[in-house]
Amino acid sequence: MRRLGMFPLSAVVYPHAQIPLHVFEPRYRALTRDCLAGDSRFGIVLIERGAEVGGGDERMAVGTRAVITKAAALSDGRWLLIVQGELRIRVGEWLADDPYPLAMVEEWPSQVDVISPSVLRRAEQSVRRTRGLLSESGATSALAAETQFDADPEVASWQICSEAPLNMIDAQRVLCATSTLERLELLIALTEAMEQDLHRMLASG
Repeated sequence: MRRLGMFPLSAVVYPHAQIPLHVFEPRYRALTRDCLAGDSRFGIVLIERGAEVGGGDERMAVGTRAVITKAAALSDGRWLLIVQGELRIRVGEWLADDPYPLAMVEEWPSQVDVISPSVLRRAEQSVRRTRGLLSESGATSALAAETQFDADPEVASWQICSEAPLNMIDAQRVLCATSTLERLELLIALTEAMEQDLHRMLASG
């Protein structure tokens, strides 16, 4: 277990995925300053109930350790960050939110399986098809044809998951899958079910 500053969000961040963060609350400005002054890593967990702003939220116990890769300070004290997910973590104990959320966490690496290229391809194609169907209604953009994923199947599996248009509960389920194969099989099941629903909706107008 190690003590780690935490940033609860209304979003799931996967290992090997990048996201932008706009930091405006005083407590997370303090977290950002501390990270940039020392170890630039912090934890991200999904908020189960409550809001991002103001505290009093209930948080999931599984999240991702992330690292700040780019930071820009604004004149009013806010920060614009780019963070990269590194690996999964489990929260053993939440500490006092002083001066920002803190927890005792442990690393929780996935069980790495031998993944056939056909499984990765099926997952990628399902994500592409689902994004394409959603783009027809303007709900999200299609995945760019030139988007490429890492040659390492473990890294690629996380990158494909990060492109999937999942709701936050399903995204958390994918994050919590114990192995690479379980993660991909769950992703395929979720996106193929979504694809079928979208086809029915489009057919019915």
